[in-house]
Amino acid sequence: MNLNSVNGRMAINGRNDLKEPLLQSPHGVAVDNPPQINDKGKKLRTVKFKIREIKCASCAASIESMLVNLNGVVTATVSPLEGQAVVEYVPDLVMAKQIKETIEDAGFPVDDFLEQEIAVCRLRIKGMACTSCSESVERALQTVDGVKKAVVGLALEEAKVHFDPNLTDTNHIIEAIEDAGFGADLISSGNDANKAHLKLEGMNSEEDVTFIQTFLESALGVNHVEMDLAEKKVTVSYDPDLTGPRSLIQYINEASNGPNIYRASLYAPPKRRETEQQHEIQMYRNQFFVSCLFSVPVFLFSMVLPMLPTVGIWLDYKIHNMLTIGMLLRWIFCTPVQFIVGRRFYLGSYHALRLKSANMDVLVALGTNAAYFYSVYIAIKALTSDSFEGQDFFETSAMLISFILLGKYLEVVAKGKTSDALAKLTDLAPDTAHLLTLDGEGNVISEMNISTQLIQRNDIIKIFPGEKVPVDGIVIDGQSHVNESMITGEAIPISKRPGDKVIGGTMNENGCLLVKATHVGSETALSQIVQLVEAAQLARAPVQKLADQISKFFVPTVVVAAFVTWLGWFIPGMAGLYPKHWIPEVMDEFELALQFGISVLVVACPCALGLATPTAVMVATGKGASQGVLIKGGNALEKAHKVKTVVFDKTGTLTVGKPKVVSAVLFSHFSMEEFCDMATAAEANSEHPIAKAVVEHAKKLRQKFGSHAEHVAEAKDFEVHTGAGVSGKVGDKIVLVGNKRLMRAYDVPVGPDVEKYVSENEQLARTCVLVAIDGKVAGAFAVTDPVKPEAQIVVSFLHSMGISSIMVTGDNWATAAAIAKEVGIKKVFAETDPLGKADKIKELQLKGMTVAMVGDGINDSPALAAADVGMAIGAGTDVAIEAADIVLIKSNLEDVVTAIDLSRKTMYRIRLNYVWALGYNVLGMPIAAGILYPFTGIRLPPWLAGACMAASSLSVVCSSLLLQSYKKPLNLKDSQAQV
Repeated sequence: MNLNSVNGRMAINGRNDLKEPLLQSPHGVAVDNPPQINDKGKKLRTVKFKIREIKCASCAASIESMLVNLNGVVTATVSPLEGQAVVEYVPDLVMAKQIKETIEDAGFPVDDFLEQEIAVCRLRIKGMACTSCSESVERALQTVDGVKKAVVGLALEEAKVHFDPNLTDTNHIIEAIEDAGFGADLISSGNDANKAHLKLEGMNSEEDVTFIQTFLESALGVNHVEMDLAEKKVTVSYDPDLTGPRSLIQYINEASNGPNIYRASLYAPPKRRETEQQHEIQMYRNQFFVSCLFSVPVFLFSMVLPMLPTVGIWLDYKIHNMLTIGMLLRWIFCTPVQFIVGRRFYLGSYHALRLKSANMDVLVALGTNAAYFYSVYIAIKALTSDSFEGQDFFETSAMLISFILLGKYLEVVAKGKTSDALAKLTDLAPDTAHLLTLDGEGNVISEMNISTQLIQRNDIIKIFPGEKVPVDGIVIDGQSHVNESMITGEAIPISKRPGDKVIGGTMNENGCLLVKATHVGSETALSQIVQLVEAAQLARAPVQKLADQISKFFVPTVVVAAFVTWLGWFIPGMAGLYPKHWIPEVMDEFELALQFGISVLVVACPCALGLATPTAVMVATGKGASQGVLIKGGNALEKAHKVKTVVFDKTGTLTVGKPKVVSAVLFSHFSMEEFCDMATAAEANSEHPIAKAVVEHAKKLRQKFGSHAEHVAEAKDFEVHTGAGVSGKVGDKIVLVGNKRLMRAYDVPVGPDVEKYVSENEQLARTCVLVAIDGKVAGAFAVTDPVKPEAQIVVSFLHSMGISSIMVTGDNWATAAAIAKEVGIKKVFAETDPLGKADKIKELQLKGMTVAMVGDGINDSPALAAADVGMAIGAGTDVAIEAADIVLIKSNLEDVVTAIDLSRKTMYRIRLNYVWALGYNVLGMPIAAGILYPFTGIRLPPWLAGACMAASSLSVVCSSLLLQSYKKPLNLKDSQAQV
């Protein structure tokens, strides 16, 4: 039997089968989510129903025949004894919900769907202008059956949708967005990791599809294959531990089906974000130029040319009755701007109003329509009357649309720059790499250049001086210095030797390195950072709620205000309540009132409010990532600026985290060799840094005093005592390794000589690890963990920012106090277990403090989760990083200051944006309504009001862009020089 074939099929079927629960729920529907592929290349899914009231085999047979006749159902099996139906179907043709309804229509009750595994997709949304637009998209998504949660980011122009794949799919979700009047493209479907997209040559028939599909499914490590004959593409899901894109391409190239020869190549979809940004910029630019092509002549015919004697007389020439050449030309040139260029405003208004919403498009459409159709009325009246005199406003409509398009063009250009930092991160990885092939003895057989996307796990990559590291890996040969500033923000190149880790996207400085790839594709640190920042930019900050609440009633309020403004000027004018000389010569009371009303409509800007928060968050999170600070969303960014207390863990946070044993003593008759053996056996299974230091030192001592044998006895009944130590049975002896608390818990007496040794070392900020064998202290290790050089400076700088520092540790009081004194921390909580750390955090919060926790280990994760802001040291454990709100990539404490300061600067910028956006509307609307006109004669014409509206959005985006000039407040080199 071919083991590769068996393993390949196990990867397809067995892996997912293992995820199924052993005991199925007695009610409801169970779905086997991972899709299968039938012989025609169509995706299949299996669904299981619990059906009630099946009384006999004929009932089961009737249900089966009815289901099989349903378009899209491939097979249906109904068990009358278990009352269960298993249906295999094509999700592109029929949904699980339709199958369920078909059974119910036949008179057999089916229990409701159980909560299934939720799928996630990310979509690019096109056509959003303000908060009202993003809310409309969210409402449209929430109405889709099966959508559990939808988050729409206005500045990022993306949506993240959580949905039940048995009730809906990405096609239905995209249709719902398009039905709401917005464009949508699928970015990812949540399961794109470890997928290879290949382009195939030589695949021309269904027979070729079947052959290649079957061929690939038999390959080792292949989980799932999707074929597309029309596009000649294949998508392969694979296990990165067993195979990769390069192996799959080679596998296909070696295949042949009679005379047919196949050639596969990597298919890289174009970068949609950059492409669509350029397309949007070009669209607004083109629309603005087309608008200007017609608006400029309208402006000239209305404002400039009538002042020239000869041309003015010609423009005033009456064609028929009172209709002049100038009025007709303005009408002709204005109409394309109103209905062709301005079509986007009509469509936007229609879709918004259909969803019972209102946005900027509604205001623009109302304002321009009022100006245009009143002007049309004036033109028709002039055409039909020989004595009527009136002023048209065609230039108002045309110029208003032109200025708004100019503002949108400048706005999208500026918005594109808000994601510059993220784009730079994305482009760090090189396009190609040097792949080495080694023989069994490690000799190089061949060397070739390949695309970085074709690198697989365990590949050996050669990196020359001056080249970028293509993927994450471990150095196996060579020495060099690597500049990691583009990832961590650390300016000084880091020395790399065999065994050291390297990060993809960093720069190799001066030596040649051979690197073994450990993380490729979406698993690399660079990809993870980009994904985290993208998720952060999509998450809404709580301060955004202000704009969301205002947007709900903003447009209706503006429409009412515009109508009241019109009435407020028209009725008093007709009643003669204000002087006639207030009315310009070319206007009457109605026209003056209409001008003021239109100005109010178009000067109000909901866009500036909607962009105030997300643009600042986008710039700040991108800038933070480039500085080595990963902020997980607007919520963390907003909370961090309120922090008044920072709680530091000791080991690995304030200290280097690489403990070393500086002395070992015996307090009993045991030999040093036996003492070391017992300590090594007990500590071997512990992951704690101090345990590793003890094991390493004990092995060295054993070699010094005894044999060089590598064998270590195994500890049975091994148990970890959180915050105290470990215990186990080595041979026939009970061994305890830990602190005095562990000794007290097991009633092990600690003699005066032991107490003296412990006390002396604790005064030197050392931790004492006691080893007890069969109830007696056999010896002890003194462990030191040096304080990070920047710790004291950081604590001092935080104090200057008005932030107090506290240390919490599981270590003893004496050692903790010594470390705290060294770094300048006055308040200490020692001998605290992980849950105790979280309790201390909660105690501080109950006193009204906003608390940040800085930690690195698994034992810090409860405290990180409990704190208002959790900051994880980047070199820490995955659990700690997962629990944290902010990740400090380079494990440098100065970034604690950077994170808090960046948060403060960002919140200041957001508040400034809100002051500008709200202040602009509060001041702009009264001026547009003519509040200054009676006193100064100054009024805001509609076209100028539209220009102001466009400028307000642009100003908010530009204000947020100023965050790109952010610099760290604490420069460690300068601070150390001053000290």
